Amino acid sequence: MDFPPYLGTMPMHAITEIHGEPGLLERFRLETLAFDPAARGRLTEALDLATELHRADRRVREPYLNHLLRVAIRMMHHYQVRDVDVIVAGLLHDAVEDHPVELAGRIPAGADPVPVALGVLADRFGVRVARLVAAVTNPPWEPGRDRHVQYREHVAASLDREPWARVVKISDFTDNGVGVIHTVGPKVVSSARKYRPLVPVLRELIARPDTPLAPAVKEHIYDQLDLAEERFRAILDDPRDRTAS
Repeated sequence: MDFPPYLGTMPMHAITEIHGEPGLLERFRLETLAFDPAARGRLTEALDLATELHRADRRVREPYLNHLLRVAIRMMHHYQVRDVDVIVAGLLHDAVEDHPVELAGRIPAGADPVPVALGVLADRFGVRVARLVAAVTNPPWEPGRDRHVQYREHVAASLDREPWARVVKISDFTDNGVGVIHTVGPKVVSSARKYRPLVPVLRELIARPDTPLAPAVKEHIYDQLDLAEERFRAILDDPRDRTAS
């Protein structure tokens, strides 16, 4: 497939709409040219595993792999991340949460597949990658609790002690939150309700001095959080309430 010479600067959702998964794969390849061969090999291995695990998954209108590619590309391009472990964790950030059994392989009957799956990631990509993925893996819902409150509290607690996991999470959030206008159906409202309360939590985490991003990158992220808030407000707030005020 032929791609335009400006693919490397196109907005990712534009690539998604026009060129689909092949375009995002090519953009990923272009971004990885900044890395040495050994690093590119690790990134390719992580992409292959993500492709295998999520091959049947979809996000409303698109293959789930598109989301994982955008998360990784955003970190490389917009956040200027050159830490391969972090990008690998971005590609695999949903692997344990969505496919622990497939990742773990054979496990004893009744055993929790999540620790085993994290162990597989540690064996293949290193303990640090597994730790980052664990930090962005949501625990099972606790019956009786508000799902959104549990999610928000988990994010705040798990990212408190993992500065690099914040980078993975904010790229994931940007794709889900700012990208909410690129989805359709009931998921638009459900996503807005889920992610809106997370904005101040992420804003505070990104602002911390130990969050390993350049000041200009942080400013870019703040702008994206502002945009997400605008979109959530447009989706969720009753316009009649604004008129009355």
